[in-house]
Amino acid sequence: MCGRFTVVATIDELIRRYLIEQPMARYHTPRYNVAPTQDVWAVIHDGKNNRLGELRWGLVPSWAADDKIGSKMINARAETLLEKASFKKLVGRKRAIVPADGFYEWRKDGGRKQPMRITMKDGALFSMAGLYDTWQTPDGRKLGTCTIITTAPNRLMADIHDRMPAILSPEDEASWLDRGNDDVESLMAMLRPYPAEKMRAYPVSPIVGSVKNDTEECIAEQPALF
Repeated sequence: MCGRFTVVATIDELIRRYLIEQPMARYHTPRYNVAPTQDVWAVIHDGKNNRLGELRWGLVPSWAADDKIGSKMINARAETLLEKASFKKLVGRKRAIVPADGFYEWRKDGGRKQPMRITMKDGALFSMAGLYDTWQTPDGRKLGTCTIITTAPNRLMADIHDRMPAILSPEDEASWLDRGNDDVESLMAMLRPYPAEKMRAYPVSPIVGSVKNDTEECIAEQPALF
């Protein structure tokens, strides 16, 4: 699964990276420990341009009776997307990118857990494939939510966890966002393990285990616990 990530890039870097044209609603502060049910930056396409805004992490399908289901739908497995009622219709029309520059996973050895941060070797932003939907609250407000798609691990991740985010290759990003692209077969082919040789993993402090900790200390490399 993907349950924590970072996006410490500036708002200007996000705008340039995703060719955003509309002004931002508010200032972006670095996020060192993004957690489920929080608002996250996401990129969607409105039919003409890319748009950057906030969605709550944890998908609430438009047909859901309430929004409690969201906490259980932070991830969607690529292998079963087209089998799940919550996701299959979204693949063709409501795709998103969740920008990140790192994500956390816990390497286990018996009862011990070592938190690891996984990044690109050059520290660059990358694009986690996602889906989004809009749910209407009982009082008529609209709630935008998203889920991050996961796939099988690459060689780097296999020693840490049995899943990883589906990270889009840069050349696939525009096609993934394009609302006019309804070629589901080609879209599904994009959801593959990212090349391990382009990524690195390093140990970080156990403080990332608490959502209350969202400081630069979370991403500092630490001696491994084991």
